[in-house]
This record gives sequence, C-alpha cells and structure tokens, in this order.
Amino acid sequence: MGSAPAEAASSAGSLRGLFERPSRLLPGTTMLVISCLCLVGLGLLMVLSATSITSYDGTGASSFSVFSRQGIFAAAGMVMMVLAALTPVRVWERLAWPLMGAGLLLLALPLVPGLGTTVNGSTNWLRIGGLQAQPSELFKPILAVWFAVVLARLTSRRYRPRELLLTLSPVVVAAGLIVVGGDLGTTLVLMLMGLAALFVSGAPKRYFAIAFGAICAGVTLLVVSSPYRMARVRAMFAGDAQSEAEALGQHWQSNHGLYALASGGWTGVGLGASREKWFWLAEAHNDYIFAIIGEEIGLIGTLAVVALFALIALGLIRASLISRNRATRILGATVLAWIVGQALINMGVVTTLLPVIGVPLPLVSYGGSSLVATLTGIGIVLAFARAARPDPERPDRGREPAADETDQRRGLSRVSSTST
Repeated sequence: MGSAPAEAASSAGSLRGLFERPSRLLPGTTMLVISCLCLVGLGLLMVLSATSITSYDGTGASSFSVFSRQGIFAAAGMVMMVLAALTPVRVWERLAWPLMGAGLLLLALPLVPGLGTTVNGSTNWLRIGGLQAQPSELFKPILAVWFAVVLARLTSRRYRPRELLLTLSPVVVAAGLIVVGGDLGTTLVLMLMGLAALFVSGAPKRYFAIAFGAICAGVTLLVVSSPYRMARVRAMFAGDAQSEAEALGQHWQSNHGLYALASGGWTGVGLGASREKWFWLAEAHNDYIFAIIGEEIGLIGTLAVVALFALIALGLIRASLISRNRATRILGATVLAWIVGQALINMGVVTTLLPVIGVPLPLVSYGGSSLVATLTGIGIVLAFARAARPDPERPDRGREPAADETDQRRGLSRVSSTST
C-alpha cells in the first residue's frame, strides 16, 4: 500500500533533479546538453540545405520532405533523452541483460530474407511496412548500458581470460552479425566502445592490448579479403584520379568531398548555395554532410562543429569519467568513444585521412535511427551522472567502491571478526 506513494515521490524527485539549477548538477551536464542541442539544430539546418533540391526532384511535391522527417526524428530523440534521463539507474541495471538479448535479436532480423534491406551494400537495415530502421544504431545505447552494468560488477578474480571471454561473448556475437551484414564502419565504432569500456573498467592492460591487436588483425583480414574495401584503401593512398574511369569509381566520393571543402574557403559560399549538393556529391545529407558544412559555412563552420564535439567530450569527462561511481565512469567512456570516435572517423573520411567508411556524423547527419539512439545515449549518461552526484551533506552518497576495494573491505571485516 505504501509503495505507490513512495514511487510517485521518487519520480517527482527525479523530475525536479533533472531541471534543478545547473549549479547543483554534476559539472559538465549543462555543457553536454547544450552542445548536443546545438549540433542537432545545425544538423537540421544543413539537412534542409543539402536535400532541398534532391527532395523536390525525388518527390515532385516538396523540398522539405526529408527535413520534415528529420525534424520528427529530432523531436522523438529529445523525448527519449528526457525519458532516459528520468529513468532510475536501478531500472537500467535490471534491463541490461534483457536489452542485450533484444538487441541481438534486432541485429539478426535484417539477415532474415524478406525483412532485411540492402542500402549502399550493407544489409543492416530492417524494413517493416513503411518503417525503415537500422538496428545496429539502436544497439549502441544498449551496448553502452550493458558495458557499464556488467563490467562494473566484475571483481579482480573474474578478470581471468575464460571468465572475461564468456562475459564479453555477446559483444562478439553482435559484431559478427553486423559484419555479416557488410557494415564494417559500425563494427569499428562498437569495437572502439568496447576498448574504452575495458580500459576504464580497470581490466589488466595486457587484456586491453590483446583485444586491440585482435581487432586490428580482424579489420585487416576483412579489408584484404574484400576487393571493394581494398579499392577504397587504394583510392585513399592514390590521391586524385588519373583517368576518367578512376574518377567515376572509388575516387568520385572523396574528390567531390574535397572539392566542397576547398570551394568553401574561410567563410563559405553561403547557406543554401552549395554546388556539390546538385547531384555531384552522393550522400551529401548523410555521411558527407561535413563537406556541405565546409562548402556553405566555410572553415569557420567546420571548426565550430569540431569545437562542439570537443565540448561534448569535455562534458562527458566532467559528468561521468571523474565520478567516483564505477558504472558511471564506464558508461561515460563508452559513450565518449561512440560519439566522438564516430565523429572523428566521419571527419577523417571526408578529409581523405581515412578510406571511405559509411558512418554518419553523430547528431548532424540525416538518419532517424542514429539521431534517436545518440540522444538516448546522452540521456542515459545524464541518469547515471545524476545518481552519482555527490551530496554536500553526505559526501559518500552516489559512490560505489571499486570491485577490488569491495574485496579488500570484505577481507578486513573477516580479519576483524576473527580477531575479536
């Protein structure tokens, strides 16, 4: 009888805690939210600019069709961010394994004939009726929560090779399903998340080195065994195309991305004045939206995007990585590797520092699955950071001792009881 009022009071307290004055929030959360919202707003503006021509040509009805869908995704993502931030940490802890099971099922569904859809050579899209989603993007916040909950519970005794491999086996299965679908870019992002989680969780450094070596060997094998991927790598090292055949092949995307950045100069050609978006640069609203930003807003615009992602990284570090709560630290590192790492990969591809890898620019590129998943991940970080926030009256509130510290305390208590 008394549980319902208690739950209601807890929910009301969570709502008040989310919107309380910034000075009482864990440092970095305000910076994190504002930077994310700025990138979402910029993304909406650039999606409208990049798709106004192609949308009208494709539908013959409206230049705002793609922009309208992205606006709906942005609104849905913000709602999910607030709901995720209001969800108590204990609920996320209980849902970690069920969500992992549901995530693996989602990753397997695109491989089922009749359900999966191939887009740009990747069969990682799920189409049900008129709805199309990318399960691998929705899997990222699930993986972040799972890493935070599972690795935070590992003690030093369980950091043995066999136990650790069994614990991380769902991640290996997930990566295998995505690779089978042909999406190496998303697999790389998931591996970055795993490395960050292992590093911050306190796993022995030799395990981190072994995991890094295994990932490098696996990626090399996947690239060498695929003529399509090898062609992209050769195009990166070959520079500009030397023939018409090359220009129309693997060099096309990279060259036109550079043309867009170069023509923008310092201040850009002006919003809406891009020339590359006129059917020259493929995926201008998606993977190559950073090139359109450089063309229309110039170097100033691209540096602003880099600065906003740097602020997101700083906000995540201040909100979670400096926390005394182990799960919060692991979650912050995982989300940092996901969002900032994926952004660096995308920018590296556009500037030809990396071969063409199909990953969107987080919070900016068009795509409902990516936008909703990223904002949900930010909301989960806010939930954990709020729960781990120090209380001035109770400094130890929100602190969870590390696994080794817990083992040490148990040993000391046993010694104390024996001596008495």
